[in-house]
Amino acid sequence: MENALDLATHTHSGTRLAPRQGLFSHRGLISRFVFKKSKRLARGAMLALGLGALTLISGCSNLALPQFSNPLPNTSQPQGLMLENLPTIAGETLGTGPIRVALLLPLSGDIASVGQSMSNAAKLAVDFIEQSPNISSNITLIIKDTAGNSAVAANKTSEAISEGAQLILGPLRAESVQAAGAVARAAGVPVIGFSNNSGAASPGVYLLNVLPETEVKRSLSYAQSQGKQAFAAIVPNTEFGRIQEGAFRQAAADLGISVRAIYRFSSEAEARDTVTQIVPFLQSGAIDALFLPDRSTASSFGTLIEEAGVAKGNLMIIGSLNWSGDVVIAQTPYLAGAVYPAVDETGLAALRPSYEAQFGATPHALSTVSYTAVLLANSRSLSQAQPPFNVGVLTSPSGFNGRDGLFRFLGNGRSEYALVMKQVVIGGSQTVAGARIP
Repeated sequence: MENALDLATHTHSGTRLAPRQGLFSHRGLISRFVFKKSKRLARGAMLALGLGALTLISGCSNLALPQFSNPLPNTSQPQGLMLENLPTIAGETLGTGPIRVALLLPLSGDIASVGQSMSNAAKLAVDFIEQSPNISSNITLIIKDTAGNSAVAANKTSEAISEGAQLILGPLRAESVQAAGAVARAAGVPVIGFSNNSGAASPGVYLLNVLPETEVKRSLSYAQSQGKQAFAAIVPNTEFGRIQEGAFRQAAADLGISVRAIYRFSSEAEARDTVTQIVPFLQSGAIDALFLPDRSTASSFGTLIEEAGVAKGNLMIIGSLNWSGDVVIAQTPYLAGAVYPAVDETGLAALRPSYEAQFGATPHALSTVSYTAVLLANSRSLSQAQPPFNVGVLTSPSGFNGRDGLFRFLGNGRSEYALVMKQVVIGGSQTVAGARIP
């Protein structure tokens, strides 16, 4: 069964009904006990890196995201197996470098459009490498179709390794990353998967995406910096809600934050009862920060709390990364002033013109992930390491700066991303804090 965090809608429209018309039914959710599976890989991530080159940087923790307009020189040739000594490749290849790297994406199946967009972005990254005089072509990229299926992903991983691949990029979904990782680990080949489900990570299987722990910690640390001291959360009783609750508890413990209450709901009746319970604490100021990660019901909770007579005053409402681009939230008056984490959209905006010119379509939000992954794999510091892509260089504490901004891999396979904080304004949002790794 697909993990809830692997797919989440990017933007959607909807009309908020008045409370007496069924507050939670307007988006097909709680009143029918149905939680819609989302349709986009939840990440919401698009940071800039000037021309888009990937560069090793230093001192990333708690620093504002630096900007680079050009890549570091990379003129020497990598050491690796000679291409003529390697088996014949099955699949599309890009680049001419001596190090083989496989890119596993769902080019067919139910999320083929996402996979194709990421494949297109990978091609743009290879074009960038080949057209840049200061960057050597260190890799040959092998693109393989997983069909969005974990068994196929495992088979394609085995195939790529038999062809001499020394690094696996992808797959996309958590279960496919786990399947590919099991095969690759047995062969001693690292994987950089694209899932945002922390459970898919393990030593040697890294995740290039924004994870729940990172986004929630960024939000809570921001609220803490604004003087908020007493936190509570309202989460749906779904897989998404449980993951967000776990991340909330972990972030609060890491930051020394006082958690006053965590409420769970499975129906509209339970949601209304939750509001009844929490309102006295909000009115008295006993809770001054409220975490509402579920974007599908956030506007409804905002309306209920407003109708209960809770003045916004000192209360900070905190959303999740999934709030990004949500038009209903942006149209909810009580949520104006609420904050949520996001990846700066500059990177996707910078990629869009060349993508649209070459492919005649708009890039998916996750296109920046595959673009970054290819540049990372081609980087001199990784591809020329001995051995290539070893754990020491992949988990360098100084991290990397890619299309999605500053990030680093941890020894357990998880990643940390620099995220901005945004604030809801009627009709949209504005950035209130720059990109930082929490």
